[in-house]
Amino acid sequence: MSAVLLLLGALSCVLGGLGLVRLPDLPSRMQAATKPQTLGLLLILAGTALRVELESAVTLLLVGLFQVITAPVIAQLLGRSAYRGGSVSPELLVVDELAGKMPEERSS
Repeated sequence: MSAVLLLLGALSCVLGGLGLVRLPDLPSRMQAATKPQTLGLLLILAGTALRVELESAVTLLLVGLFQVITAPVIAQLLGRSAYRGGSVSPELLVVDELAGKMPEERSS
């Protein structure tokens, strides 16, 4: 079971990396960088936790929890920074919730 979790985690990370290289725009790349990578890391940590003693498994659980908490926050900050910097094309956005709320510093 541990080997299956490790392989699925590695596959998820590889697919996320492939999406990061192949996807055309920044929001799509952010999606590929955060979701599959987090899932892949959690699967790898779960597979590893099955093979180590309990104290180390608890440490791995804390690492996974930290990743789940911080990855969305970092993606949000990166997306907002890219939007402010003009790296995100407004024409590609289906919904633009920041359109009236950001200062007029955007350089298109």
